[in-house]
Amino acid sequence: MKLYYKPGACSLASHIILRESGLDFTLEKVDLANKRLENGDDFLNMNPKGQVPTLLLDDNAILTEGVAIMQFIADSVADRQLLASPGSMARYRALEWLNYVATELHKGFTPLFRPDTPEDYKPTVRALLEKKLRFVDEALGDKPWIGGTRFTIADAYLFTVLRWARAVKLEMSGLNHIQAYMERVAARPAVAAALAAEGL
Repeated sequence: MKLYYKPGACSLASHIILRESGLDFTLEKVDLANKRLENGDDFLNMNPKGQVPTLLLDDNAILTEGVAIMQFIADSVADRQLLASPGSMARYRALEWLNYVATELHKGFTPLFRPDTPEDYKPTVRALLEKKLRFVDEALGDKPWIGGTRFTIADAYLFTVLRWARAVKLEMSGLNHIQAYMERVAARPAVAAALAAEGL
């Protein structure tokens, strides 16, 4: 398999899960601004959406969208328990968090990264995100992982998106559960390896 990624982008979550899975894979960095691969090829030929992550499977099929990619990887190595078994409430709780991170957090950051966002709109975006971060901090409480006692694909995605909070200088004071959580996730060998590989 080959993961097409941009350092520090949402593709980091899929990268972390690939390393957690123990599966063989390679990486290819994408220049998203110009939609080019490292060899100069047009990335849009690989993924017409022009977005990462994009996963090239061993049979040359293409899978896109991080949430789908992470579920595919987790289900490919069910013994690693990166996602609970089908039919279990633990699985649906993980999917619940994946959806929250994707729709409420990930997309919530988008206006802060876009150069065409009006400056007078950014304080509203920041206030909404900071409210959601307080919700995440309370939800974490003293749990080691967002779903409880096991690290799952939801943690890889949450960690990836929470890393952006400091980059855009959101107010993080008092979010002690998030701070401890970020340290725990970063200390995992697979996460440390992914961060190092992406030069982060």
